[in-house]
Amino acid sequence: MAATSFEEAATAVLQAMLGCAEAALTQSTYAARGRLLRGVVHLRPADSYQRLFGIEHRAGVRVEEVGYLTSANVWRWLVEHGCSVSIDLQLGRLRAWTPDGPVHTGDALDATGLPGQVTREHMLGRNTTHVHVIPLRAPGGAVDGMITLEARCQAAIGRDFIWQACHEDLATMAHVSAPYLGGLRPRLPDAERTDELLPVVGASTAALVDMLRVFAGQEETILIGGPTGSGKSRLARWCHEQSRRKSHPFETLDLLSVPEDLQMAELFGWKRGAFTGAVKDKPGAIARAAQGTLFIDEIDKLSLKAQAGLLHVLEERRYRPLGDEGAERHADVRFIVGTNADLHAAVRAGRFREDLFFRINILPVRLPALSERLDELPRWAQYMLGRRHRESGGEGAARIAPDAVQRLLGAAWPGNLRQLDNIIRRAYALALAERGGAVGSLVLERRHVEQALAHEAPAESGSTLAQLWRAAHAFVQEVERRERGGVTLPLDLTDAFQGLVLAAAIGRLGSREEAFAMFGLDQLLKNRNHQRALRRELARVRRLVALLGEAPEPGLAALLKATDEPTETREG
Repeated sequence: MAATSFEEAATAVLQAMLGCAEAALTQSTYAARGRLLRGVVHLRPADSYQRLFGIEHRAGVRVEEVGYLTSANVWRWLVEHGCSVSIDLQLGRLRAWTPDGPVHTGDALDATGLPGQVTREHMLGRNTTHVHVIPLRAPGGAVDGMITLEARCQAAIGRDFIWQACHEDLATMAHVSAPYLGGLRPRLPDAERTDELLPVVGASTAALVDMLRVFAGQEETILIGGPTGSGKSRLARWCHEQSRRKSHPFETLDLLSVPEDLQMAELFGWKRGAFTGAVKDKPGAIARAAQGTLFIDEIDKLSLKAQAGLLHVLEERRYRPLGDEGAERHADVRFIVGTNADLHAAVRAGRFREDLFFRINILPVRLPALSERLDELPRWAQYMLGRRHRESGGEGAARIAPDAVQRLLGAAWPGNLRQLDNIIRRAYALALAERGGAVGSLVLERRHVEQALAHEAPAESGSTLAQLWRAAHAFVQEVERRERGGVTLPLDLTDAFQGLVLAAAIGRLGSREEAFAMFGLDQLLKNRNHQRALRRELARVRRLVALLGEAPEPGLAALLKATDEPTETREG
């Protein structure tokens, strides 16, 4: 309860849980032969990883090794049944702790695939023999995450370990801590770690990048969700560069550009004569990515026939090019897949195989839309401008004027980073044209950005609630930015929104009286109290403007100036 960050809260919970398990071990027959190793908190609301944090027992330090994830199939079992499970890794056996008592599920490596062969091998490689997994529940009851505790005890293989003595206490700890773990923000890194592939990392994505740094070291499939143009392919390439396969190829297969009847051929390759037009052998994406990484984008566009073929590769790690009569070939490749679709809905609709979904939903993350990471927009815009300037052979520096940045922050971004890049390129061309094409030091002014935005096709702005939600995100991100500088913005600043709405109505209608009448405030008009009410609302706006230190839009600035005049003050 006293924690101020997710990491601090997770450390407290894991230390308490490991201490509880240690007490049970001390009182068991395995006291001298067993050892608690580590604990890990996994937050996965809406089936997408948001936080991941672990500590080593006794040392109490953060787990930095890359192989401490538990199985995606265990997660699936946890979501479906909602109770704790214990796993004997050596035998692949699972026991569920239901309200009615323990239940043996038999061999956990049967058709369900529990606990996941690749993850099981990773854990055994670290000398882990037993794992206990406890669900973390959201206030509504849904499983939003899990806590895993790892132990080593060769003497307890095939026998009951210590979990029966402490599983109820561990479940209680998880139950009372879950709301705090889910509600706390991650601690910001001491230093921002950026590079050529990921030049911008803001507070809104810092935790995601830290988590992907861990995932990149795995061999299991990463599923990157997020809207079109948000940067999924860039993030996939970045993960490849952080992995052990970075010295080998990175291959991309964008299914949007591949006709459905050619998907199998593009994935597996073909032999000469395999079909009409196959005049010579051609390696597929899997062969081209040998020993490296294959990023399959828009995985939801994969045909059902190609889905069956990909499932076979993921399960058996073998494939055969079209028209090849020989033995199957080994698929030595790490898979990363991307989608902007709801794969759960696609499974329910029968458009996507459920078994394939479970195979690729091992390390799922969601890359937020640009509208949810506006803290990054100014730096992305500057990065894109600098890149364009270098491409044009420009000399000196290229930068964006502060009021141009404010205009960008106020725009809608349905096309995300891809749309922002287009706008920057267009504004850059307009700025060059204005100065006759000379490529020297350059400043993008607000007018250049305005002109560039004017060429955009009218975008669907979404519902009123969606737009208000974006505005709320923008405010929260501004609060986070200033908090890092030691400045706190109080929540009651949001009261100024009412004054902003009233000012917008006055600007639109050209009349204060009509604006008040629009909102049903006729009684204030009758009593001639509307001017006093207006000054009260705009005083809140002035406070907001002063604390943010930003120049208001011209229309708002004029109204604030007019209502601050002595004649206005005397009226009413």
